[in-house]
Amino acid sequence: MSDIPFTSFFNSLLDSSTLCCISGILLLSLISLAFVFHLRLKSRSAHHLQRFNSLWTVRFLLVSFITLWAFNELLRLSFFRRKYLFPFMPSLTLTRQACFCKIHIVFSLGVFEPGFLVTQLFLVNVSIQKKIPHGSWAIVFVLANCFPVLFLQVLLIFFSRLQLPLPEIFLRTSVVSKRDEVLLCEYPLVSSIIFGAFGIWYLMGFSLSCFKVVNVVINKGLRIRIFALAFAVLIMLPLKILFLCLSILWEPEETLYAAFAFLVFGTTLVIAAVGEGILVIKPVVDSLAAGEDAPLACPPCEQMVSEERQRQILDEARVRV
Repeated sequence: MSDIPFTSFFNSLLDSSTLCCISGILLLSLISLAFVFHLRLKSRSAHHLQRFNSLWTVRFLLVSFITLWAFNELLRLSFFRRKYLFPFMPSLTLTRQACFCKIHIVFSLGVFEPGFLVTQLFLVNVSIQKKIPHGSWAIVFVLANCFPVLFLQVLLIFFSRLQLPLPEIFLRTSVVSKRDEVLLCEYPLVSSIIFGAFGIWYLMGFSLSCFKVVNVVINKGLRIRIFALAFAVLIMLPLKILFLCLSILWEPEETLYAAFAFLVFGTTLVIAAVGEGILVIKPVVDSLAAGEDAPLACPPCEQMVSEERQRQILDEARVRV
């Protein structure tokens, strides 16, 4: 009995920390969107910025996925559902409330997380291409790579009883707390396996892309940023998969499960924050700085030098994506 107050306090502390982290990533996403739209609007009046603005839709897509992922994480918090959602839905039974956990898992592990990871991969890939593809190709690229994961998550989470008879540990998405009749979400093993398979494929593709970029980049500062991005992804993503699989060893009411669930959230948070900083904010800042260096009028000879310098800065900024 003496362990119950500590468990409740520890879980409340982790929920509060999660809420603070969600607020922080949403603020960072808002700043990122402000930078993206600032460059977008400024490029309309400044012709020399239009070349820098070619990937604004892809960066907007990245920030959108991260923002939606952060909002979706609120559904995982039992106190948030109990305090802010269920009072407006008094007729919901526990069975119906369990759908919120299923929705959270499907959207988180099937759409938003794969979505922003694949968008990051797209930005890294195009950074070394001479011809920048249209932003619509990013949407096609993301959808093509995320659809198999989403399809399997929906099939096995919402229609699991119509498929292979698997043990409960593979399919269970929520349990009712024995202490206060609150529905607690948990990650089913089948979702962790699907996301883990996606993660292995992604890590191979991302490693190859980063290797290609590092071979092209000469600037030491750019190399540091690429290594920082690679470190965040190549370290945090395997840890997330590991924490997802280990979380099934405990019940959602236990302290260790709450700790592992927070670590699953934290690893994704680090990848998202580093991605927005390196792939969105920094390239836009560099683009704006390069645009300010471009003179509006100059002699033909100086203009050729200026255009050559702009192309060099553009190539560096594209690698900085």
